[in-house]
Amino acid sequence: MAKHATPLLDQLESGPWPSFVSDIKQEAEIRAANPRGLDYQIPAEAPDDLLGVLELSYEDKETHWKHGGIVGVFGYGGGVIGRYCDQPEKFPGIAHFHTMRVAQPAAKFYNTAFLRELCDIWDLRGSGITNMHGSTGDIVLLGTQTPQLEEVFHDLTHKLKNDLGGSGSNLRTPEACLGQARCEYACYNTQDMCYQLTMDYQDELHRPAFPYKFKFKFDGCPNGCVCAMARSDFAVVGTWKDDIKIDQEAVKAYVSGEFKPNAGAHAGRDWGKFDIQSEVIDRCPSKCMNWDGSRLSIRTADCVRCMHCINTMPRALHIGDERGASILVGAKAPVVDGAQMGSLLVPFISCEAPYTEIKEVIEKIWDWWMEEGKNRERVGETMKRLSFQKLLEVTNIPAGPYHVKEPRSNPYIFFKEEEVPGGWSRDLAEFRKRHQR
Repeated sequence: MAKHATPLLDQLESGPWPSFVSDIKQEAEIRAANPRGLDYQIPAEAPDDLLGVLELSYEDKETHWKHGGIVGVFGYGGGVIGRYCDQPEKFPGIAHFHTMRVAQPAAKFYNTAFLRELCDIWDLRGSGITNMHGSTGDIVLLGTQTPQLEEVFHDLTHKLKNDLGGSGSNLRTPEACLGQARCEYACYNTQDMCYQLTMDYQDELHRPAFPYKFKFKFDGCPNGCVCAMARSDFAVVGTWKDDIKIDQEAVKAYVSGEFKPNAGAHAGRDWGKFDIQSEVIDRCPSKCMNWDGSRLSIRTADCVRCMHCINTMPRALHIGDERGASILVGAKAPVVDGAQMGSLLVPFISCEAPYTEIKEVIEKIWDWWMEEGKNRERVGETMKRLSFQKLLEVTNIPAGPYHVKEPRSNPYIFFKEEEVPGGWSRDLAEFRKRHQR
């Protein structure tokens, strides 16, 4: 029986959606009954105390958690988020209740043996409460005590051959979409790139040395199933150079109603007769498409790869064959300086292992950001403060039209001496000579 009354939390169970409150109550009941006879390594009342402190927070309209400073496993500066309750006498089961981030496999492919072993470890040494997955992508193990951190880490690395994820001012755990394993639109092997870069940058992941957090995300195509261009400091988004492939007969089949648009995804709702003009042509953001009643044409030079036409008529249109990725830099959530979308840095880059070209771009950005970035300043904020032009300089990427965010409003352009043939000195000497005469 629960020892804490939770009338405010109970309201969260009354809506139409599943509630985390119900999940925690279920775990509290399991721990109280202990049907498996486990020798719990943290107090069995931890889930019930968790509900109690949350109820108190709702009553007081303030949190009762405090950050405990640095707590972790030996040799790592990340992977553990220290949490201490400021009411330890009232809620002894969660006096300290640390979160552990566990690296997820690329694209989150699991087998049941791994998941069962993971749950067994956490049932014994933690609260039994998990979050699958955190917003960065990690497996999140919610709530254990300080003496259990090394024990959990040992079991993760030795039994599961897994590792902790990132936390703090370091590289966060890279995340990828399903990629070529499941998706016909993937323009590169997102899983392999995610895995390789995770392996290559272990030091940056586990030993914080950056001004603030840094996230990689890998989307196989512009559909953006992990929202890389909105949620990561360094987004690799699959794209293609050549024409969208068109099956003209299949286009006619969509127009005639033989094929359902959107791959039949809206089969439960009557959208009426498919109108290619209003639902595809007029919705093209760059107006690069034309339908003359019998033939569909696309001007590739104007196409921005939004994927809308492909998603609407997947049996008629398909991505091109000359595939690679675009790199966007600087996206972030609204902490400190407001939300930012990623800015296009590299319009097209090859994505072949061992990904040397991509690593070169990454490391040039890191070298600059670690030198110039302020404490708790994301790379997007450093770009905003010091200019996108500076980012182009440090990455040795020539400026192009695709880098222009908006027309310039300053009528003056200042060139550096090395950018002018012959340099300023020769022109200045010539000017002085004429002036003296």
